[in-house]
Amino acid sequence: MDAQILLENALNACVAGLVIGCIYGLMCVGLSLIFGIMRVVNFAQGDLLMLGAYAAFYLVAGWGLLAFLGLAGPFAAAVLAGPIVFAGAWLIHRWLVSQVSGLRTAGSLDEGHFGQLIVTLGLALILQNGGLILFGSTPRAVRTPLSASAWLVEVGIGDTTIFLNKARVIACLVAIVVVVGLWLLLDRTRLGRALRAAADNPTAATYMGINVDRAHRIAFALGSAVTAIAGGLVASYLSFTPFMGLDFVVIMYAGVVLGGMGSLLGAFWGGVTIGFVQQFSALALPPQLQNAAIFVVFLLIIILRPQGLFGRSADRA
Repeated sequence: MDAQILLENALNACVAGLVIGCIYGLMCVGLSLIFGIMRVVNFAQGDLLMLGAYAAFYLVAGWGLLAFLGLAGPFAAAVLAGPIVFAGAWLIHRWLVSQVSGLRTAGSLDEGHFGQLIVTLGLALILQNGGLILFGSTPRAVRTPLSASAWLVEVGIGDTTIFLNKARVIACLVAIVVVVGLWLLLDRTRLGRALRAAADNPTAATYMGINVDRAHRIAFALGSAVTAIAGGLVASYLSFTPFMGLDFVVIMYAGVVLGGMGSLLGAFWGGVTIGFVQQFSALALPPQLQNAAIFVVFLLIIILRPQGLFGRSADRA
C-alpha cells in the first residue's frame, strides 16, 4: 500500500475513533453513574439506549414535532430523549429496581445482587420484545443530510485529506457538552453532593438526612437519560432496530471496566479507547472481528492494570 494512502487511512481512523469514541464514552458514563452510586449492574442499559433512539426518531420523523428546527432537529431530539427516558426509568426504579437494591438489601447474604441480575435481565428482555411489538422489526434512522456529507480537511502532507462526517462530529460535540454538564452537576451542586454521599456511605448519608432511596432513584433515572441521549445521537447516523442494545451493551461494559468501575471520567475515556480500537482494527480486520479486537485490548489492559485506566478514581462516582 502506498505510504500516503496508509497515512491518510490512519489519520482518518484516528479522527473517526475520537468522534465515535466520545459518543461511546457518553453511553458508558450513564452506565458508570448507575453502578458508581447504586452498585447495580444494569443489563437493561443497552435497551434504555434503544428507547432513546426511538424517542428521537418519533420526535423528528414519526411525529414531526421538531421539523421546524431543520438540520438541528435530530440533535435536539436526541437531547429531548433524555427527559423522556428519565421519566420512564424513574418509574422502573420505583416499582422494580428499588425492591432489590439500596438499604432494603443491605446486610443480606448477597446484598441483593442476585435479584438485581434477574430483574435487570428480565427488564432487558421485556424492553426488547416490547419494542419489537410496538415499533416493528423494520430498521429505522433519523434521516438528516448531515449524515451523508463531510467536511474535508487538508493536513498539508502531500494530498492527504481528513474526512469529517458532519452528523458524527456534531453528535460528538453534543456528547462532550452533556458529559461536562453531568460532571458539573455532580461536582458543583447540592444534589451532586447528596448523590456522592449516598454512593460513599448510604448508612451515614441517611443519618445526615439524605433520602438514599430517592438519591438512588435519581441516579438510575439520570444514568438512563444520559445513555438515552447517546442512543438519540447514534440514531442520527446509524439505522437501528429494537435489538440494537445487544450491540452496544458490550461496548458499554467494556468501557466502564477499562476506565475503572465507578469512575465517570474513566468510563468516558474507556469509551474513547474502544472507539480508537474499533476504527483502527477496521484497517486490517473484517467488521465481524472488530469486537474481537476490542476484547483483546480489554484483556491486555485488565492484565496490566486490573483496576482500569482510572482505578484511583473508582472509589467514588
